[in-house]
Amino acid sequence: MKKEFEVFDYANDILKAVKTGVLLTTKAADKVNSMTISWGTLGIEWSKPIFTVFVRENRFTKHQLEKNPEFTINIPYGSFDKKILGICGTKSGRAIDKIKELNLTLVTPNNVSVPAIKELPLTLECRVIYKQKQDEREITEENKNMCYPQNVDSSFHGANKDFHTAYYGEIVSAYIIE
Repeated sequence: MKKEFEVFDYANDILKAVKTGVLLTTKAADKVNSMTISWGTLGIEWSKPIFTVFVRENRFTKHQLEKNPEFTINIPYGSFDKKILGICGTKSGRAIDKIKELNLTLVTPNNVSVPAIKELPLTLECRVIYKQKQDEREITEENKNMCYPQNVDSSFHGANKDFHTAYYGEIVSAYIIE
């Protein structure tokens, strides 16, 4: 069962969770993949509620989003197994099936093709309405040095040399799986 809610009524919960990690879930060619993210923004653009995610160039998730521009944001709400965020933040969907490995429960979405995840029940269903690759010339030297070290291979799960593409997802449904 899903309890629908007004996104901005839960803005504080959503943004607090992003700081410690939420899942960005994609689906393309019947392959569902979740990646832990701790960068994301919640706001309004074009009079629409938006959740923006930032995905590095070499990530399997970017490949998925380019094939299917829909995603879900799966947010811990209540107690949950922190191993989910750990594995989804360090393993690539190219190498393993994280959904199967973690025995995650996929829940049929309301308005997009990407499922929700029962174990992280606060869900935002999003449809990409704009994307833009970051312009590395416009990133401060401090942030470049901290987040984009050139001597780190792009397959590394943390900070690496790959810049991000911002995917602006219109939030088309928001609910808590009960």
